[in-house]
Amino acid sequence: MEISARGAAGPAASCEAPLEMLAACHERMRLQFDLLQRLLQHLQQQGADVQALDACARIQRYFDTAARDHHCDEEEDLLPALLEAMAGSDAVCIRDIIARLGREHRALEQQWQSLRKALQEVQAGDAQALQPLLVETFIAAYRDHIDYEQAEVLPMAERLLDDELLRRIGRAMRLRRGIPDLPAQA
Repeated sequence: MEISARGAAGPAASCEAPLEMLAACHERMRLQFDLLQRLLQHLQQQGADVQALDACARIQRYFDTAARDHHCDEEEDLLPALLEAMAGSDAVCIRDIIARLGREHRALEQQWQSLRKALQEVQAGDAQALQPLLVETFIAAYRDHIDYEQAEVLPMAERLLDDELLRRIGRAMRLRRGIPDLPAQA
């Protein structure tokens, strides 16, 4: 069984199209879920070999950086922009969405820490540390979260956010990732 990085790059999108970038990140997360499931099978069949250790490192790198940045993109930029776009309207719906996503992000981060600990134990040689229930629970919770964002949040953002708000979100996303700011357009 191979647990290679096939398709690991996932869909491409840039900070210049922040909503598309958020959606592409969801697709890259799904690729990580596939890798996690393949890793679980690999560990059962092959143990904590070099391929398993490499997969553990890739998964950790992704969720320690890209997934964390993605949550910040939403909580610090996208959701406040949606709230700003609703100024003067009844923003109860947006406030409920913000509260829900915040709760889900905290729960996913806690689940990630448990999964991360198991991956580190695998890297230390314990091929049994990564339990199927831990992986399945993490993936199911994240898939539900992504499905909600794809069905509700991103379409709402597409409808409500103007070009200026999208530019501000894209700039914040670039800066969060250490990508140089674009020169001002004349």
